Amino acid sequence: MRKRVSSIINKTYMEITMETIKILREKCGAGIVDCKKALEESGGNIEKAVEILRKKGIAKAAKRGDRAACEGIIKIAANEAGNEGCIVQISAETDFVVRNEQFQQFAEQVLELAKNKKPKNREELLALEMENGTALENLHSLSGVIGEKLDIKNCDFVSAKTVAAYSHSGGKIGVLVALDKEGESELAREIAMQIAASDPAYIYPEDVPEEEIEKEKEIYRAQLLREGKPEQIIGKILPGKLDKYFEKTCLVKQEYIKDDKKRVQDILGGVKVEKFIRYSL
Repeated sequence: MRKRVSSIINKTYMEITMETIKILREKCGAGIVDCKKALEESGGNIEKAVEILRKKGIAKAAKRGDRAACEGIIKIAANEAGNEGCIVQISAETDFVVRNEQFQQFAEQVLELAKNKKPKNREELLALEMENGTALENLHSLSGVIGEKLDIKNCDFVSAKTVAAYSHSGGKIGVLVALDKEGESELAREIAMQIAASDPAYIYPEDVPEEEIEKEKEIYRAQLLREGKPEQIIGKILPGKLDKYFEKTCLVKQEYIKDDKKRVQDILGGVKVEKFIRYSL
């Protein structure tokens, strides 16, 4: 499903079908009629249609990542020292297969392989040797036995002074987070739980690309003009709008999930988040 969405988005024009409208609705929460009109106006381009709807004030911001649901499991682990972590995603066609003991064992073996060998990417992981051939050969063999298409979709590895690994919803969400100070395992786990729940796009506001900020400003300006706000007032309102945007998309500016009177930056103190990885099915 994810590849399917990407291929549709990349076309400059496409036939507007109910499936296309459904994809747009899932991305921004607008109604069927509004989605159809926006797609017609954008020549079938979904991303442009999202902008059109947002400028009209009848759509939410697009859901980050457009993660279409798929079956599989995310396996995750940190080493005993708490300074390295590994995460892998294994996919299947049905939840029935995901619960299969052979599938679960294979997923654990892939995680151990990745943790021990530290491949740089998915391709390196697939080429690593297991007990009966490479990881790819074992994957194909298991696929033949089970009777479903299986895949090792993703693999990542991080190292830092402190690393935490957090799994949620029975392996449907997995998070690795890296902090710049040693002995902060409890804090790292709290941050990993925050990331699992709130799905930030960035760590700090300065991480947001300038073109994305300018795009948001353009959308807010169009919304405010439609509300009848004069130009001289819009310039004063925009900074507050951007602050709200950062509060939603940037980890340190988010409301802390365990205390709505605090921001994540408040519980971090002098500790910095160097990196995070979040997988979601």
